[in-house]
Amino acid sequence: MTGQDKRNTGAGAAAAILIAGPTASGKSAIALALAERLGAMVVNADSMQVYRELRVITARPSAEEEARAPHRLYGHVAGGEGYSVGRWLADMAGILEEARQSARLPIIVGGTGLYFRALLEGLSPIPDIPEPVRRRWRTIARARDTAALHAMLVARDPVMGARIRPSDRQRVLRALEVVEATGRSLADWQAEGAGPPLIAEDEACRIVIAPDRAALHARINARFSHMLEAGALEEVARLAALDLDPALPIMRAHGVPPLMAHLAGRISLDEAASRSRAETRQYAKRQFTWLRRNMIAWRWFSAQESKRLTRDIFAFVNDRLLTHP
Repeated sequence: MTGQDKRNTGAGAAAAILIAGPTASGKSAIALALAERLGAMVVNADSMQVYRELRVITARPSAEEEARAPHRLYGHVAGGEGYSVGRWLADMAGILEEARQSARLPIIVGGTGLYFRALLEGLSPIPDIPEPVRRRWRTIARARDTAALHAMLVARDPVMGARIRPSDRQRVLRALEVVEATGRSLADWQAEGAGPPLIAEDEACRIVIAPDRAALHARINARFSHMLEAGALEEVARLAALDLDPALPIMRAHGVPPLMAHLAGRISLDEAASRSRAETRQYAKRQFTWLRRNMIAWRWFSAQESKRLTRDIFAFVNDRLLTHP
C-alpha cells in the first residue's frame, strides 16, 4: 500500500465499500484490486457463492484469488442447508466486528440486492422457520408446480398471495413457511418495521458496476465457456451425487439445472450450455431492473475498458474515504 492508502483505512474512514452489479460485470475483480491496494477484506454478498460445493459454476473467487486478500462468507455453507437474508445479516455482523477489531476496511461485493438492502435498512423481525416446517413444504413443493403453490398461498394468506407473482416460487414458499410457522402473514411481520441497519448509508461508499447490455451478454457467454473448461460439469456431477432436495436454493444456481439435465441424458451439452447462458442473461436483466429501482443514490460506473473502469473507481473511492469521515 502507498502511504495515502494506509491513511484511508484508518480512523475516520468510511465503514465499508459496497460494490453491487449484475452477474459477470467484473465486481469481484474490482473488489480484489481495491482490497490489495487498501489492505482491506473482501466480503461476499452473493446468495449462491455462500455454498461450499459450488465454486466454478457460481464464479466464486479461486483459491489463488482468496490468497491475495482476506475473503469472508464464501463457501461457508453446506449445500444441504437453506441460507436466508437473516442468516447472512447475522454472519455479516460478526464479520464487521472482525473488520473493526483488525482495522481492515470491508469491501462487500455481490449481486444479491436484498442482502444490501438488509445491510443498509435492517430486516423485519421474522422468527427463524423450524426445520420440520421447511422440510414439509419442500416435500409438498416436489409434488406441485408453482401455480398450485401460489393457489395454496392465496387460500392461506390472501394478502401475500396478492403481493407475490404466481411465478415466483421461492417467495411463495417463503410466505407459506412463515404463515405456518408463526400463524401470521409475512405482511404482518414486514409491517412491524425493520431492525437497525448494520451500516448507515452515509457511512458506506456505494458503487454499482453496470456494463452496457451487449458487453455484459458477451461476458456472460464467454464466462460460461470458461466455466466448462474449468470443471463446471464435474462440479455439478458431484452435487448431483449428493442427492439433495431439488427445492434447496443450491439446486437452482444458474447452470445447475441444465447441466444436471445433460448428466441425466435428457439434453446435449451444447443445449445445456445454451440454456445456462440464456438463464444467466435473463437473471442479469432482472438484476438491472432491481438495481435501477433500488440503488438510484449509488454511484454508477459503466466504462467498458477495464483499466479505465478500475482507475475511475479507485479515484472515487479515494475521494470518498478522504472527504467523508
